[in-house]
Parts: sequence; structure tokens; C-alpha cells
Amino acid sequence: MESVAQTPAFGELEQHRRELTAHCYRMLGSPFEAEDAVQETLLRAWKNLDRFEGRSALRSWLYKIATNVCLDQLEGRERRARPMDLGPAGEPVIENLGTPEVPWLQPVPDSLVADPAETVASRETIRLAFVAALQHLPPRQRAVLILCEVLRWKATEVAELLETSVASVNSALQRARATLEQTELSPESSFDEPDRELLDRYVAAFEAYDLDALTALIHEDATQSMPPFDLWLSGRDDIFTWWYGPGIGCKGSRVIPTVSANGSPAFGQYKPSESGEGYEPWALQVLELSDGRIVELTFFLDTETLFPLFGLPLLFDA
Repeated sequence: MESVAQTPAFGELEQHRRELTAHCYRMLGSPFEAEDAVQETLLRAWKNLDRFEGRSALRSWLYKIATNVCLDQLEGRERRARPMDLGPAGEPVIENLGTPEVPWLQPVPDSLVADPAETVASRETIRLAFVAALQHLPPRQRAVLILCEVLRWKATEVAELLETSVASVNSALQRARATLEQTELSPESSFDEPDRELLDRYVAAFEAYDLDALTALIHEDATQSMPPFDLWLSGRDDIFTWWYGPGIGCKGSRVIPTVSANGSPAFGQYKPSESGEGYEPWALQVLELSDGRIVELTFFLDTETLFPLFGLPLLFDA
């Protein structure tokens, strides 16, 4: 009877959903796959509660299940990528647009993964650049790096979770760090916290397609990408060449603030319909800020999938 009284209720498992979703998202690079992995984790935990003997903390046990679920999902899969992973920046001409069949890194709403009480440093570990950098690592090295450097677990705890030796964990961590140092996608970030006044000015300038105002807001070395297109642009001049050339259809767009994505400000962009009536969903814009300027713009064009996730309507008439 005593062991039954100590058995966790399902509600106790559910309390860990948000942090488990963040963990699975870092591993998998997709909010949809992360949610599936967490659901599978909680189901496995619920079915095996009779095996939970309380020798380890419930949280550690859940992380072990979640990590194994993710490792199973990643077996034999390509890593998720950003356009910058596939090659150098291209010229801002329509002929450079390509849509390779690769799994793209997807943004995640902060409401699914971020605890408002978390420190700025911990929120940095959900940034697009950090999660993209993680995708360069083999799955087990990825798990070790996340557990050791994001969750701050001891090597002995990680070894127990992965059922391996401390020496193996330390070796995997060393190799993971070395791999990240060789990539151009550093997990270290110096992005600013959202600046509401700057963002309000950006929305007004983008909706007006005001070149002078946009020039004052966007850094001269800014980058832009537009997955699922592999073309990405480097430098404000090329970005504006695109906006006023192949991307001129975005002129007159409406830009609607939504929940933050990966710790960064996000907006739903609706461009004027080709019929001339109303607006059609075009992109989830995710911005990175540094030193009072916009330094990176990511336009995720898979609106049919992402807009509902971010609470954005697929029809917009105003």
C-alpha cells in the first residue's frame, strides 16, 4: 500500500510538459515533432509508473524517457537545416530561388517551451541559431551537450541517463564542443531583448515600405532567409534589392504581432491578395535584434502549418 501512495499521479507528470517540450525541441528542431515526443514520453511514463521505484527524481526519469524517444526518432534521419547551412549567400535575383527537399528547422512559440521565470541566459538556449547549431551534432552528442550545458546535469547523471560511462559522456561532450567551434553557427548569442519601440517602428516602416525608415532600423550587415527557399541574403543592400525587386508583392502588407518565437519577436505577415481583395498569409517573420538594430530576419513561408501554431488566422480581411 505504501508504494501505491507514493506513485505519481498523471498530473505530476503533466507538470513537466513545458520543460520536456523545450528539451525535445532542442533535440528535434520541430515543435510538432517535439509535442509528439512529449506525448509519447508521458504515455510511456504513465504505462510504466509501476516500474518507477523512486530511486531517482521523477524529473530525471522523465528526461531519460524523453531523450530515448528523441534518439529513436532521430535514427537514420537528416538533420534539420536553415538556408545558411546549405551554402553561401546568394544574389537577390529570382533565379536563385530553390526549394531543396530537406527538413527545415522550424520555429517554436515561446508559450510552448519558455518559463517566464527563466533567466535570459536560459532563454538563449532556445534561439534559432543555437538550435540550428545543435543540429550539426550526432544525436547522442546532441543529447550530451543539452543535458550537460543547457540543463547543467553532472556527467555522472548524464551517464546514468544514457546508460554509459562518465568517460564516454566527457568524450562526447568534448567532440560536441569541437564540432560547434568548427561551424559558423555558434551557440553563443548576443541578441538583445525585444525593444517594443523599435519593433513598433519596424511594423510601421514595413507596412509603409518606407526605405528611409527601414534603413534606420536594419543593420547594414543584416541577413535574411526564407525557408523553404534555400536562398539567403547577406547585407541590407541585397535585402532591399530583393524587397523592391522580386519581393515587391509584399508592398502594402499588414504585419501582426504574435507570441514570441524562440525567444525572439515574431509577426504574421499578410500580403495584398493578387485578386486585389483583402490579404493572404505570407510569412511568419522572426527578428533578431542587436545593438538597437535588426540583424536577422527569417521569413518562414509555411503559413498553413505555422500560423495556427502561433494563433494567427489564415484569413485576414482588414
